[in-house]
Amino acid sequence: MARNIFCSRNDPFTPVWVDFGLSVCFYRVIAGCILLFLSFIVGTGYCIHLRRRYHGKSSSKIPSSFAYKLQHLVALAMAFINVAYIIIHAIIETTGRLPPDYIIVAACLSFLAWTYSMLVMKIERSYILRSKATRHGWPLFLFWLTAFALENIAFISWKSPRWWWQMKRSIDIADLCVFILKYIGAFLSLLLGYHGAAFSIMRRGARFALLVNADDKEDGNITSESKSTFNAISTKFKMLWPYVWPKKNKRLQFHVVLCFILLCSVRGVNLLVPLYYKYIVNALTGVHGKILMPTGLIFAYVGFKFLQGGGVGSMGFVSIIRSFLWIRVQQYTTRTVRVELFAHLHSLSLQWHLNRKTGEILRVMDRGASSINTLLSNVIFSILPTIADIIIAIIYFILAFNAWFGVIVFFAMVLYLIATIYITEWRTKFRRKMNKLDNSSRAKAVDSLINFETVKYYVGEEFEVDRFNSAIVEYQRSEWISLASLQLLNLSQSIIITSGLLAGSLLCANLVAEGSLKVGDYVLFATYIVQLYAPLNYFGTYYRTIQQSFIDMENMLDLMKAEVDVKDIDNAPELNVTKGEIEFRDVCFHYNSSRPVLKNISFSVLPGQTVALVGPSGSGKSTIIRLLFRFYDIHSGTILFDGQDITKISQRSLRKAIGVVPQDTVLFHESIRYNVRYGRADANDDEVEEAAAAADIHDRVLRFTDKYDTVVGERGLKLSGGEKQRVAIARTILKSPQFVLLDEATSALDTQTERNIQTSLTKVCANRTTVVVAHRLSTIINADLILVLKDGEIIERGRHEDLLEMNGKYAQMWAQQSENEENNDASRNLISLEE
Repeated sequence: MARNIFCSRNDPFTPVWVDFGLSVCFYRVIAGCILLFLSFIVGTGYCIHLRRRYHGKSSSKIPSSFAYKLQHLVALAMAFINVAYIIIHAIIETTGRLPPDYIIVAACLSFLAWTYSMLVMKIERSYILRSKATRHGWPLFLFWLTAFALENIAFISWKSPRWWWQMKRSIDIADLCVFILKYIGAFLSLLLGYHGAAFSIMRRGARFALLVNADDKEDGNITSESKSTFNAISTKFKMLWPYVWPKKNKRLQFHVVLCFILLCSVRGVNLLVPLYYKYIVNALTGVHGKILMPTGLIFAYVGFKFLQGGGVGSMGFVSIIRSFLWIRVQQYTTRTVRVELFAHLHSLSLQWHLNRKTGEILRVMDRGASSINTLLSNVIFSILPTIADIIIAIIYFILAFNAWFGVIVFFAMVLYLIATIYITEWRTKFRRKMNKLDNSSRAKAVDSLINFETVKYYVGEEFEVDRFNSAIVEYQRSEWISLASLQLLNLSQSIIITSGLLAGSLLCANLVAEGSLKVGDYVLFATYIVQLYAPLNYFGTYYRTIQQSFIDMENMLDLMKAEVDVKDIDNAPELNVTKGEIEFRDVCFHYNSSRPVLKNISFSVLPGQTVALVGPSGSGKSTIIRLLFRFYDIHSGTILFDGQDITKISQRSLRKAIGVVPQDTVLFHESIRYNVRYGRADANDDEVEEAAAAADIHDRVLRFTDKYDTVVGERGLKLSGGEKQRVAIARTILKSPQFVLLDEATSALDTQTERNIQTSLTKVCANRTTVVVAHRLSTIINADLILVLKDGEIIERGRHEDLLEMNGKYAQMWAQQSENEENNDASRNLISLEE
């Protein structure tokens, strides 16, 4: 192929100013040289400065935010746009010659400049400045500012026929597209660079800085307050995908496919509605010499309008069908998320649940499940379709009208989206402060009303009213700023939309006046552009909703990521109960490493024996019960059931073999029958009643109005303490376990009730291996072995009589309790005599 001279004859390097504009050859070559100089020369000097003055750090250890990754991606795109332009130029120009040398040279210069800028960014991140200036260095920011300025300089050649503005050559469309892409890329680079340069990335006062565009990090911990809402967005969307495409349900997959087909079909309908409106107007204005009745066109237009929807916010037939089909998918998503999270919560350890608020967990679960549906709905059915409509509109206007219409629509839309996102992000802090003050004012009001009597005691009515009024005033100040910033957002959106509509309308009207376009074309443009703007009015709402949904989803993901502390080994076998023996071998355990709870505990419970654990509060009695259930893993030693280490068997089979009557019996807010049957879910009514009779509560239940269908209330509060204990005993009898654990089951009961319950417990423990935590020593005098614990150690062991003979701690506890019981009996007798 023959080659052109460096600058073509139409685009000489000099003179610089020719035909009302810059020389294209001069502009492109000089722009490339300036960018390469700033990137290579200034950037290299900057890197040398960093290396000499500061120490480096492996960049792999520095967290990269989404903004930083986007910054690299934009720079990479800017580099390859120039290479792509050479290829496009060679394809479009069919004269058999390669592009002029200046095009190749300018493209290579820009390619090297943007590529080297990425290297400078990487080097910059590998150093930690000993300053508080947590921002990009000025050389990089100068490079991005210059790149954007150079793109804007091209506008001074607006009237020059040598530039592509006139759209007279086939290559001009390619020049337009490349200019738009480079302009956007330069603007995004400047915007992201400004974000990194203007906002502190680490906490104020941090000694070491420069984690450019990275998440806050201090001592290796990312702070949650400054963590980006869109951080790890790809991971979050990967997490969403299984709920969009249900793998195991072919019917729902068919629903998803239909929904996407309908979603795509609406995009075509949105184009056809203004198009047929144009045809109707042209027919009624007598474009073809006479006015015709466009009956078919009207029917087609109304039909498409029916499919599209009647107005802003209304849904058309296609959208209604799509929403109907999506209901099942949405329900599948909600059910799957909640069930998976619910199952995960039940798999977590007791320690995890003790450190959490149940109400808070349930709120996180509800908000998390709702957030996924909200995200899917807004992203798939609002944001993506809107962007698709904009792209379709730009392409259509370029092909049907001319490139200038596409440029107007494109810039109007891009500016609209940028302004919406930027102002929404900016006003988020005002909204957050307003919500905080609103919560504060409500909290003060509730606190004051709850303490109504205290206010009256100290005559504080006026003080409370003034305090509440001050809180309302503070809230309204913040509310005014929040609402004012919202109006600023609306004003900015209106200015951008109106400007785009004005520019397009003037251009279209001018072309209609010249005869290039028809009246229907103007109607088409006005209708189509207004149709595009309608969903954009909700873009700020969509953005805020998506932002909040991401936050709610993050909270749910944190719950999903909570690790299970007590895990079964792989393929853990079932517990094989042969005799019914329990053995502790040198067991040590602590909740907090600074405070041991159990120290080298060793004892055995032979089959059918009853072993009692006694001692002062905090000695470790209840902890032993929890360890037997394997609510926690011990730190050393071994716990054996029939010679099998409980860490080597499945937790389910272990707990299935154990029955428990706890100190504080908690019942479900269900019927008595339901609570008793919880011991064995497949038990029939006769078995339930037999267990209740064995627990000596059957006759009592039959005296209730609803008998076994009596609802016990939340946590069983409608029943007395003795009745609750008997239900728990019945539940354990129904379970029929080989091992029974009694955790101070009668400590909260009066003496008479305790004696009645003891009779029932004796039936439960008959011929079963039993471990009893006793508060009242009189209940365990017949135990086969009594272990006396103190400070996590066994200080005495033996039968009741043996321990009394030792005259140690147990004998002391027995004497004290006997004395207390005698005093209580004497007091009761005295009261009876007085009555």
